[in-house]
Amino acid sequence: MGRGKIVIQRIDNATSRQVTFSKRKNGLLKKARELSILCDAQVCAIIFSSSGRLHDYASSSVKSVIERYNRMRAKDIEPNHTSEITFWQREAEKLREHINHLNEYNRKLMGEEISGLSVNDLRNLENQLERSLKSVRARKEQLLADQIRVLTNKVNLVCQDNQELHKKVVLIGQENRDLKTKVYELWDPNESDCECKPDKLGYNLNLPVHPQLSHEELYSQERDQESELSMKLRLQLD
Repeated sequence: MGRGKIVIQRIDNATSRQVTFSKRKNGLLKKARELSILCDAQVCAIIFSSSGRLHDYASSSVKSVIERYNRMRAKDIEPNHTSEITFWQREAEKLREHINHLNEYNRKLMGEEISGLSVNDLRNLENQLERSLKSVRARKEQLLADQIRVLTNKVNLVCQDNQELHKKVVLIGQENRDLKTKVYELWDPNESDCECKPDKLGYNLNLPVHPQLSHEELYSQERDQESELSMKLRLQLD
């Protein structure tokens, strides 16, 4: 009756795991020794247990086997470096050829070095120039449309500010009319020489709005008239 297959996984039981390690470690080192003797091979086996203990076997010496291994690995790696350098050199050459081709094509687009081109090449070049010109015009139109949109927004904002200023001018005009009404109430018609007479104060409610004046100038003019009238009223009342 043959042995049944076991599942290759970590043994949870510590005692069983240690027993299995000892058996298989001895079997591995025995096989390595037999391989070196039967086949005249240079064999080295190094094992570290879970507790950190070292177990090794070498047909000659561990150090000599490791040094030989390092030399062989260096020889294997060096060709790989050489092949990698060769690969990147080929890639760089391809890129240089592509750049030269692009530079030559660019010179042809600029109208240089076209004397040796055939009719078909010239026709293809002309078609390419037309497509490029269409792309440039489309981009230019897009930029102009964006600028027009921005300027339109600015104009709308200025119009809104203008409307607000107009409302302020209307309010100031109403205040001036109310002030003139108060002045007429204080003025005694029997006193013809009274300096409080509105005409003598130089205040004219129906002052026409000059169409060329801005709202800021109108606002400033109204404020100046109001200040002057208030000052003259104080002097008369004093």
